Parts: sequence; C-alpha cells; structure tokens
Amino acid sequence: MAVAAVGRGASCHAVARALECATSTVVSAVRRYREGGRQAFRDRRESNGRPKVDERFRERLVRVLEGTPEDWGWCRPTWIRELLCQELARRRTLALLGTRLKAAKPIVECPWPGWKRRRRLHELRCLEAYGSSREPVLHVDEVDIHLNPKVGRDWCMPGHRRVVVTPGNNQKRYLAGALNVRTGRLTWVEERSKASALFIQLLWRLASVYRRSRRIHLVLDNAAVHSSRKTRKVLAQLAGRFVLHFLPPYYPQGNRIERVWLDLHANVARNHRCRTMDRLMARVHAYLAARSAQRSASPSLRRADLRRTA
Repeated sequence: MAVAAVGRGASCHAVARALECATSTVVSAVRRYREGGRQAFRDRRESNGRPKVDERFRERLVRVLEGTPEDWGWCRPTWIRELLCQELARRRTLALLGTRLKAAKPIVECPWPGWKRRRRLHELRCLEAYGSSREPVLHVDEVDIHLNPKVGRDWCMPGHRRVVVTPGNNQKRYLAGALNVRTGRLTWVEERSKASALFIQLLWRLASVYRRSRRIHLVLDNAAVHSSRKTRKVLAQLAGRFVLHFLPPYYPQGNRIERVWLDLHANVARNHRCRTMDRLMARVHAYLAARSAQRSASPSLRRADLRRTA
C-alpha cells in the first residue's frame, strides 16, 4: 500500500500519516521495491526455522476455544487475542516442562523428627549395601486383592468410554511378599485374612527358600502383625534366623516392594474383567512369577504370561 501510494505521486510523509506508520517504514519499502521489485516484498522469515503455527498449536487453540476464559481460570467471560496468547503460552510452558494433571495423594506424615528418620534410612541403606547370599536383605509388605476392580484411566476412541462390570459382592485375598533387594527375587504367600497367620506363613516360606542363609534380614513397616505375640513366638522357634528392621512410621516410600504392588494393581487388578476370585488370583500369581523370573516388569512379558492364565 505504501509503494502504490508513492507511485501515484504522494510523498512518503503523507503516506506514512495516512497509513499511521513511521515515515522510515515507507521509505524502506520504496527502497526495497526499487532495488528488488516485487520479489523484494516476499517474507524473508519463511526460511527462518519451523512455523510457529503448526498442527499441535491449532489443536491446542481449538481445545481452548471450546470453553470460555472462566473455564480456564481467567476472570473474563469472553476471549480476546491477548488473552488467547497468554493462555496458549501458559499451556506451551506446561507442555515443555512435561507437567501432568494428577489427583493429589493423601498421606500421613511420619511423626519422627527429620534427623531420626534420616538416620534410620541410612542404617537400612548400609544394611542393603552389605547384604550377601549368606545374609540376604528382603523388603516385606502385604497387599489386598479385591474382586471389585480398581477403576482407572484407559485409552479410548473419541466418544467412547471404557465400561467395567463389578461383581457386586466384593471378595478379598491377601498377599504377603518379600523382595530380595540384591537379586530382585520375589517370594509370596496367599491367605484369606490379613492376620498374623499371613506373615507367619511368609516366614516359614522364606526359611525354606533361603534355607542355606545363616540369617535373613527383613525390612518392614510397623503393622501389628509384624510384632504380635504369635509372630514373636514363631520367630523364637526359628532360632534367630530372622532379624526385623522396622521402617520409620508412616513411611511406605522406604519399602521397595511397594513398587511391585503398584505394578501389580496397574497390570492385573485395575479395570480387570475376572468374574471369579480364582481366575483373578491365577492372573496375580502369573504376573508375580513372571516378574520374579525376569527381574523386570516388561509389558510384553505380562501379556504373554497373562494369556496363558486366561
């Protein structure tokens, strides 16, 4: 527009005033046209990297425009371009940081002072570092298995939602497991109640599995079944073969087998479609056996082994 107006005889100053721009802008445009003709007006940024408005940007913009600014936390009922830019910049920053929208996890804070908790954890780490086949170190914990499935998120096609049928009358089974921190070997037992008998059964199982070990160190939480009268009686019968090392109160993140239970729920119990407890427990045992054998939680391994139990 500036070049055309100058070509019709207007001065650069008059054109700048009419177009509401600086006179130097008009002078620069006219000079570029005289030196390079129409080709001089091509956008010289076209080879300056990848376009900012790509398909992902368009998808984010469409998703934002499906709602109002108030839906995204802004105190305004309608969109303006400035507000859209700020919202998209915020979402782009969150994406670059790899952030995810997650539900809060309620926990109970450990009542011990920080120095005491750190000292106990340091003692346990030293115990694990010097563990051997003669004196293995195992992390022990219990887990509940429910016939009513744990409901979780799953990938679905647009307009569809996964449906999980619950049996109604819930049933439970309880597992007690021990994870060898050096070899990754899993040992577990199953019971119908979460009483001292479950932990005692695990002790006898470990005494058989590690019969060549002089002493077995168990890292566990402060559950009542780990220090009950029945448990102490069995520990005395085993003639000091087991040494119990208790974690700080309400500190499950210090127990490595908790990661195994999380993977168990994610790969077997969440959104499961087993109508009977026997079939569900068959899948549970198959997963734990495969994980113990391979020392990993490979998805392909889980699929292969769980198919055999179907």
